[in-house]
Amino acid sequence: MVKIKAVIFDMDGVLIDAKEWHYEALNRALALFGYEISRYDHLVTFDGLPTRRKLEMLSIERGLPNCLHGFINELKQNYTMEIVQTKCKPVFQHEYALSKIKALDYKIAVASNSVRDSVEVMMKKSNLFKYMDVLMSNQDVVKGKPNPEIYLSTISKLGLDPCECLVVEDNENGIKAAKDAGANLMVVESVYDVTFTNIMAQIHRYEAVQV
Repeated sequence: MVKIKAVIFDMDGVLIDAKEWHYEALNRALALFGYEISRYDHLVTFDGLPTRRKLEMLSIERGLPNCLHGFINELKQNYTMEIVQTKCKPVFQHEYALSKIKALDYKIAVASNSVRDSVEVMMKKSNLFKYMDVLMSNQDVVKGKPNPEIYLSTISKLGLDPCECLVVEDNENGIKAAKDAGANLMVVESVYDVTFTNIMAQIHRYEAVQV
């Protein structure tokens, strides 16, 4: 029997309701140069991708000059942090879930396609940083999601095998990354689905199948 020993969370849309923050910040930066990502494309095409990948796609599809990538990316991160400082706050159900999971001796990690500064600040402002054994950002890997590298690296840092980990994800890019890494998967529709009860139920379902 394989026992699940760790829960690995995506961040945006899973632990932090930040999808709108990223959308607003990137469009604010793009608008300076006459570009915009529609809400439809944000949800269907760009959801879960790192900013640098979004900019690459805009260059290929809409002619955004490559030389602007660094400047727009920096602006976007600055705008995101402005929003985070005012809107990112602790959520009881997440604090409760992670504290209970930790008390049961599960390891906990975050593996996010966001940059490290965003991940660290959001985890601290949401009061979840103290529960983390491993914190991974898109700057810690060569290829972000949907490539499985970030999950394989996180699992390695935890000292576990993929079958011993439950990944909590909310978008297609993250789901593909988790599956390709060989981890167990819990798909949520929103941050409100991330509860202690739901997580433990999913763990028990996987462990029952593996008996």
